[in-house]
Amino acid sequence: MFNVESKTLNVKFTLRIVYFTSQRVVNEVIVNKVKEIREQKMATEANREEWTQEGLAKRLGVTRQTVISIEKGTYNPSLQLAFKLSRLFGMKIEEIFEYRDE
Repeated sequence: MFNVESKTLNVKFTLRIVYFTSQRVVNEVIVNKVKEIREQKMATEANREEWTQEGLAKRLGVTRQTVISIEKGTYNPSLQLAFKLSRLFGMKIEEIFEYRDE
């Protein structure tokens, strides 16, 4: 970052320079099956409360809103959180999350 200060006006601003290395725009998307898998677990497991959004959030150490955002696809979890999900679901990360380069 490059900061400039004018002595007469005492104005500070930041100049940001962005370089584009490619003309190609890529639409990258990560889709997930978290909601589908969670609902299947909720329907088949005896401990139904553990598979609600609230129960899953508590087990993951996140808020219910985070689980909702992951299920909607508006939030991509960190790698650490993705591993936690895969362990809880007893699945590989690739079975839960799919990367698409459209």
